[in-house]
Amino acid sequence: MVRNLIAYLDSVKARDPAPRSRAEILLYPGVWSLAFHRVAHRLYQSDLFFLARAVNHMSRFLTGNDIHPGAKIGKRFFIDHGFTVIGETAEIGDDVTLYQNVTLGGTDPANGIAGKRHPTLHDGVIVGSGAQVLGPIQVGPRARVGANAVVTKDVAEAATMVGIPARPMLVDVTAYQREFLPYGTPCSDCFDPEKQKLEMLQCEVEQLQKRLAELMAERQTPVLPGDDAPLFKERGRA
Repeated sequence: MVRNLIAYLDSVKARDPAPRSRAEILLYPGVWSLAFHRVAHRLYQSDLFFLARAVNHMSRFLTGNDIHPGAKIGKRFFIDHGFTVIGETAEIGDDVTLYQNVTLGGTDPANGIAGKRHPTLHDGVIVGSGAQVLGPIQVGPRARVGANAVVTKDVAEAATMVGIPARPMLVDVTAYQREFLPYGTPCSDCFDPEKQKLEMLQCEVEQLQKRLAELMAERQTPVLPGDDAPLFKERGRA
């Protein structure tokens, strides 16, 4: 148990350079949230729903994070800072990192039957601050969800999602090969397909404007008759 705790604290230290020691990490609200959830989840699995909810409410009061007792969470899960909401049917793999104000929310089933309503995050996923991942979708292994993104559709493995609604973007290979991307958001200039489309449309508009100006200039330039014009030929005969 102690060995597992040390391994967990070291995994947090690898993702957050701020703490100076393992003891300091033990003060993190995200660490306490996970500890309370482990207790609440066991109570929930034993059908002790009221006690599970009681532990959940105490955890939310002390840490600011609201993790439903029914959520399934893997190993080395880390919430950096807090104020995160995780729904009942959410499933989280190993080495997943969530930043502050993240919501793993559910959708209201049309038939009124409570089924799988919340997302599944596979191993190594990073979700940036303020992001909303909604519905029973799959977020593939090592995917990154940028800050304030809203994800409502499945995310491919190792994809980086940004925007509202979230869309994939290409990332520089040096950033892509990194083991960890803080806040799941590339801070360097990256290739955005939507931005490229706008730039291409702008280039086409500029070319059309240039061609239109050339045509207007041609229409406004007077055409003088040459020496071999019929008018001058007629006068020469006369």
